[in-house]
Amino acid sequence: MAPMSITKHNWTKEEIIAIYNKPLMDLLYEAATIHREQHDPNVVQVSTLLSIKTGGCPEDCGYCPQAARYHTNVEGNDLMTVSQVKAQALRAKSNGSSRVCMGAAWRNVKDGEEFDQVLEMVRTINKLDMEVCCTLGMLTENQAKRLAEAGLYAYNHNLDTSEDYYKEVISTRGFEDRLNTIENVRKTNVTVCSGGIIGMGESIEDRAGMLVALSTLNPQPESVPINALVAVEGTPMADEKPVEIWEMIRMVATTRIVMPETQVRLSAGRTEMSREGQAMCFFAGANSIFAGDKLLTTPNPDVNEDMKMFETLGLVAQKPFIKIMQPKTVEAVDSEYQSLGEKPKWTRPGHTIERNLEASTKGK
Repeated sequence: MAPMSITKHNWTKEEIIAIYNKPLMDLLYEAATIHREQHDPNVVQVSTLLSIKTGGCPEDCGYCPQAARYHTNVEGNDLMTVSQVKAQALRAKSNGSSRVCMGAAWRNVKDGEEFDQVLEMVRTINKLDMEVCCTLGMLTENQAKRLAEAGLYAYNHNLDTSEDYYKEVISTRGFEDRLNTIENVRKTNVTVCSGGIIGMGESIEDRAGMLVALSTLNPQPESVPINALVAVEGTPMADEKPVEIWEMIRMVATTRIVMPETQVRLSAGRTEMSREGQAMCFFAGANSIFAGDKLLTTPNPDVNEDMKMFETLGLVAQKPFIKIMQPKTVEAVDSEYQSLGEKPKWTRPGHTIERNLEASTKGK
């Protein structure tokens, strides 16, 4: 592996658009070259995403079937127990995953019994020698420190899209809340996982704008998921056209070039991609995937299919704690950080998004 290059933190939107629009062969060559300088091209990190609390979310994200206001077929479930999560983590480990990412359909973390239960889940999975990631909505500095102390390896908080287009997707929280949460995570030793979704009706300028926001963070996120919208009936984005594979390849390659050291995660939308399409994404710099039959509530390729694809392509699953050492777990009784019963004032912009409003009234 070649010596590490100096990561650039002052990308402009114009520079990123120019990269995205390069002739495809030139774009692939540049991205693959950078990928090989920074990473082993035949190693892919495999995560399992587990919905520990499904549905009933108060937010109005236009892409999400878990929003309580939309009429989708998602069945709401209460928070899973620690033993249920442990059983799922062991299953994921036996299927080749090195990380479990736990997602709860919350607007933000609230101090109390449920958060204490999540902290216990983090401790339990870390003791299985697996990386633990959580995506629980906005969180305060003290909450981030409590997660870190429990042994959390990564926190996922996607920017979703550019700051400009964000207000066309979500009206119940502000873009600044996303950045503030990432900043709170950065005050700990927990790594940051943050990316977005393409295919929501955004422009190439918006895709570039999202990459500007991520790449100008210092340090850049350790993991960047690139999702293709899975249009779900009942959501405001149900009628969006599927993203073409070439758009995914270009987005992955551009992400790799502007964030050379980051693990670029091929996330939602893989069920619609051929093996050849996914192989092109790996060549372009993707080196992380979610395995398992579901991504929270949307379909995902079968684990056995993924393993067959890995075999065909000569790929191997990354072992845990390769990039950063395993965090220590501090038991609840020895915890330095206690619940503060915080009630932070996260923003509620309050503007109206017509298609979100229409979807919430349809079917009533």
